Amino acid sequence: MTKILLLSDTHSYIDDTILKYVRLADEVWHAGDIGDLSVTDAIKKEKPLRAVYGNIDDNKARMEFPLNNRFMCEGVDVWITHIGGYPGKYNPTVRQELMLNPPKLFICGHSHILKVQYDQKHNLLHMNPGAAGTHGFQQVRTMLRFDINGDKIENLEIVEIAKKG
Repeated sequence: MTKILLLSDTHSYIDDTILKYVRLADEVWHAGDIGDLSVTDAIKKEKPLRAVYGNIDDNKARMEFPLNNRFMCEGVDVWITHIGGYPGKYNPTVRQELMLNPPKLFICGHSHILKVQYDQKHNLLHMNPGAAGTHGFQQVRTMLRFDINGDKIENLEIVEIAKKG
């Protein structure tokens, strides 16, 4: 079993609360809009990190992280991208790939809106962890925690953090 912490849209912000949850995970996945790479450097000091760059990320982030990160975690095919949309409203590039080769777990960020939804059309679980940073309209900072146990996604938990740390 692999314990995952999923976050996105840190916009250069990391604090002790985020790092507390990082330490409880086996792996951390970041769905883009990292901002300053000190965020991902702090995470990587604690746990293995898989990440993608987002639309606010500079060339340094784009050189370190891909636009799309597709990988297997135990028996689960995972695809992380920053701007992906959501079931019924995927962006065109994502929609094309989902029709041809859907993952079991599709993750994106960008909207700052936490959403977990099963996509029956593509037979996948869609996750957007919302925004873990303080930049943006969100009233509460959010992240997701879950376990990958073989080919199952289990024990999903929403982490809510006060906006001001």
